[in-house]
Amino acid sequence: MSDARIGQGKKHASVRINILFVLFLCAALAIAGKLAMVQIPEYVQRAATAVGSGEREENPLERGEFFLTDRHGTLTPLAANTDLFTIFVDPRMMSDEATVAHALAEALHIPADTIAAKIAKRDDPYEVIATRVPENVADGIRARNISGVGFTAERGRSYPYRAAAAHLSGFLNLGFDPPRGQYGLEEWYNDALGRVSGSRRVEQMVLSVDPDVQFVVTDALTDVVARFQATGGSGIVLEPATGRVLGMANVPSYDPNAYGEVADIGVFRNAAVASQYELGSVFKPITMAIGLNEKVITPDTTYTDTGQVVFGSYVISNFDGKAHGVNTMTQVLEHSLNTGVVFVEQQLAKDTIRAYIRNFGFGATTGIDLAGEVAGNTSNLNKDKDLEFANASFGQGIAVTPLQLATAIAAIANGGTLMTPHVVDTIRYVDGSVEVITPHTVRRVITPATARQLTQMMVSTVEQGYDTVTIKDYFVAGKTGTAQIPDPERRGYSEDAIHSFVGFAPAYRPRFVVLLTMQRPQGIRFASESLAPVFSDVMSYLLTHYEVPPDIKNP
Repeated sequence: MSDARIGQGKKHASVRINILFVLFLCAALAIAGKLAMVQIPEYVQRAATAVGSGEREENPLERGEFFLTDRHGTLTPLAANTDLFTIFVDPRMMSDEATVAHALAEALHIPADTIAAKIAKRDDPYEVIATRVPENVADGIRARNISGVGFTAERGRSYPYRAAAAHLSGFLNLGFDPPRGQYGLEEWYNDALGRVSGSRRVEQMVLSVDPDVQFVVTDALTDVVARFQATGGSGIVLEPATGRVLGMANVPSYDPNAYGEVADIGVFRNAAVASQYELGSVFKPITMAIGLNEKVITPDTTYTDTGQVVFGSYVISNFDGKAHGVNTMTQVLEHSLNTGVVFVEQQLAKDTIRAYIRNFGFGATTGIDLAGEVAGNTSNLNKDKDLEFANASFGQGIAVTPLQLATAIAAIANGGTLMTPHVVDTIRYVDGSVEVITPHTVRRVITPATARQLTQMMVSTVEQGYDTVTIKDYFVAGKTGTAQIPDPERRGYSEDAIHSFVGFAPAYRPRFVVLLTMQRPQGIRFASESLAPVFSDVMSYLLTHYEVPPDIKNP
């Protein structure tokens, strides 16, 4: 074969090899392209076509929503399904990075230098600036017509009341598949609210909580906790006749829209139902209620206070360390005498005390429709030790939740009948049916006559005693508590205290029970000085807000 023919054959072979290489390369690129379309995150694919468009992803099965309701019946959303936006930039389309960074930082409350660093990535077509941005904020940015700024929208969960009602709502945790409600109402009703099949899926819940009351309680707590540098506090407003919760707040709180940014997950816990304390003297009306109902005392029964009651090597003293001589049972509450309620306890059989404490709801959950409720701890009373019962008579040695105490005092206000507290008033299901939550009576604990006697004693306590509360034109019943906090290391009590105030008004036709607690306040000794004024402000607001007619001062 000639050299010319050999060279021509090699040339043709080279061409064929090149053609085959190109074909294989095209096939490989096509396969890689298909793999990329599968493997590239969905939000990046959306971003490729969404710059400036704000395209929307529909969700045919949305989670049921919560609404607060004011005294006029006006509804406002507590947990709502809404468009939440991811805001991103394409740095290739930007000329003035500093101006864009400043504009986005101002709207999103993100440091401008953080945004500028992302915009500086000139070869990256997709840099996320912020996620879960509310629609009104996204609209404000869109109105600026900034070149290279894009938006993607998806249906999400929004909590307009933020920290003011976080412990009621809880939040929807997007880290689960499917997303899961955690804490508060979101967890309690998770199965009914979520994306599940069936005709009984919830569409809407209307709460008993009044948004105006919720803000007042939250603001009052926030102010008093900050003023006395306390570690926290809780507030509850109940309707005693129905158990409806009109307001419930805790400090510190958090923003459920940004739950992932919370450093201490303990703040998620609703302390009003999920924390237990030895609340001290606010428990004294319960001991008095037992003694009155068992007829071992009357409001005018007297005893001689020597300032101490001795149990072996253990001595129970009054808070001021003094002896007060002869006192009636009404004066025991007025002067908050530990020895006086020990006197009442000693007139009663231990089995009787245990039964009443259970009947008032202590040592068991109340059944409120909020996640995380605990039962408290009254196990000390399982022993027949005189000292344990004496301590319990003034709220020491037994742990209760703020809600348990509020519902127990509400039973006194309600003529002796204990009600189940609840937050949801009505539930509308996707099939159109509506469930109305009716008040639920748990049991009668004391007689109406006992309840009225005790109410008169508690009115005298705020008018004549240390727990001074004056609300013009209304009778108020109430009691404070200043309790030492247990110190497990010392097997005793620390110098820190819990302050509490609980009361109801109008005393003889009660509409509201208010309980306030504050943990470890600084620079103030007694709850009568720290929380009594706050209680007065909150109760005054309630009576005015709901236009409750004034009392005729002759009950």
